[in-house]
Amino acid sequence: MSELTGKVALVTGGSRGIGAAIARRLADAGAAVALTYAQSKDQAQAVADQIELEGGRAVIIHADLTDPTTAAAAVDETVKALGRLDILVNNAGFLAYGPIGETTLEDLDRVLAVDVKAIYLAAQAASRHLGEGGRIINIGSCFTGRVPGENFVLQAMAKTALIGLTKGLARELGPRGITATTVDPGPIDTDMNPADGDSGDFQRNLTALGRFGEAEDIAAAVAYLAGPGGRYITGTSLAVDGGYTV
Repeated sequence: MSELTGKVALVTGGSRGIGAAIARRLADAGAAVALTYAQSKDQAQAVADQIELEGGRAVIIHADLTDPTTAAAAVDETVKALGRLDILVNNAGFLAYGPIGETTLEDLDRVLAVDVKAIYLAAQAASRHLGEGGRIINIGSCFTGRVPGENFVLQAMAKTALIGLTKGLARELGPRGITATTVDPGPIDTDMNPADGDSGDFQRNLTALGRFGEAEDIAAAVAYLAGPGGRYITGTSLAVDGGYTV
């Protein structure tokens, strides 16, 4: 695959799970990749080393998005290290779970910082560097279309905010040939949400396919949107959820 040869991508939260799969897939398609990490430097370096072992180019950037200003700094550091920016994938997120009555102000601030403010600031910074054919791809959640039970108020709120952000970006940046889209994963088998976890059967039963997806399923959708196939797709969300929202 070489559809992204000559392109540069930044993937936030790229040290593990969905983010790592996206970074590898974009690199396989020919892009040079920067990936951020908050704490797992060794894991991030392992992803970068694998990309370079397979002939790609990758750099790691520390960005703890609980301080959302680090998102813009990561964009600027990507441009400094790799010379340009063509694709921004806002993948990093904070999993918020619990009843609203037990939600603290700290919980609310952290979710908004990572899942809303950091994405806005990264997109704002990226807009200064992206040119014709640029892509902003936000990783959302199936909770924007269906909230199947209790304890997901913060998660649904934050991820739904990405819909408005994505539409606004698409309208504002479209005249410059830049697209903005959201990918909404369903149950994906990762260390944060393992298929064999306590809620595995519950989540499987909510999908039409009756199973969890894999991180590579999300990465494939991102790669499509980042490549030539995504050039006329903007301002919309793509559900990659096994029929969760059917």
